[in-house]
Order: sequence, then structure tokens, then C-alpha cells
Amino acid sequence: MNSMIQAFYNWYRNAIRHPQYRWLVIFGTLIYLLSPLDVSPDLIPILGWLDDGLLISLLVSELSSLFWEYSQKRQNDQTVDDNSSHETTIDVEVIQ
Repeated sequence: MNSMIQAFYNWYRNAIRHPQYRWLVIFGTLIYLLSPLDVSPDLIPILGWLDDGLLISLLVSELSSLFWEYSQKRQNDQTVDDNSSHETTIDVEVIQ
């Protein structure tokens, strides 16, 4: 059971990190959460809400991780651009 959960987590994480499938996975997750058809129906107390809660926490953690990595990359790119925009000027006097 644990290996099945780990396999799903790995698949989900890889799929959401792939730019081509990212929006498909996000919308698919939201449709699953809003749909009355579930692995464990929401009519069953606690067990029915457990899969939805786990999926929501997985989605939020992955999206926040992606956002964090994006903001760090953008900040690093901005720092590199700021450092490379400084030009050094050297005055040279030519003697003939």
C-alpha cells in the first residue's frame, strides 16, 4: 500500500513539474475534487474526505514548491542581470 502511494506521489510530482502537462494535472485535480465520483465517496464520513484532503494538500504543496523555485530563479536571474549591466570604462591616453 505504501509503495502505491509513493508511486502516485512520484507520478503526480513529475507530471505537475512537466510544463506541458502542468495545467492538465491542475485542472484534472480540481475536476476530481469537485466531481461527485471519487475513489472513496464523500458520503462516507472521514474516509470520504481523506482522499480529497490528501489530494488538496499534495496540489497546494507542489504548487507552492513550484512558485518558490520560480521566484528564486527569477531573483537569481535579476541579480545576474544587475551585475552584468555594470560596465567598466577605462580611459586610455594614446601617446604618439
